[in-house]
Amino acid sequence: MNRPTSRILLLDRDDRFLLFLTLAPDTSGVARWLTPGGGVDPGETHLQAAVRELEEETGLVIPNLGEPIWAYDFIVKWDAADHDTGHAEFYSATVDAFTPSDALWTDDERVDVLAHKWWTLDELDATTELFEPAELVQLVRSQLEEKKR
Repeated sequence: MNRPTSRILLLDRDDRFLLFLTLAPDTSGVARWLTPGGGVDPGETHLQAAVRELEEETGLVIPNLGEPIWAYDFIVKWDAADHDTGHAEFYSATVDAFTPSDALWTDDERVDVLAHKWWTLDELDATTELFEPAELVQLVRSQLEEKKR
């Protein structure tokens, strides 16, 4: 099964970006860092899902995230996932740094989300911790360069 997802690269005024440490759908219990976002519900567009997921996962409401900045297709390697492939569309926004709210989290998110952190590009580039997608460093770098223009 192919799962469409929408993800949001949130940058702050200090060129940091928000990631969540979440348990992967895998019997190993491994955790990895992800941008806010999630699945596109039936009848939703990627943009509608991005706006909804951003509010649910952070409490932040940004009604118009604009056009996607990047999209990719992926194969799911986690053994307990409910899908084996996916298509993700990424959106981006620059905001003031804030502490995400968990008020709208699902029961699963209350179990699966372990932490959040505002990362710098240097920190992500140097980390040995798992993060997804593998192209995240390049994506952040390109958005930071775009922000300077």
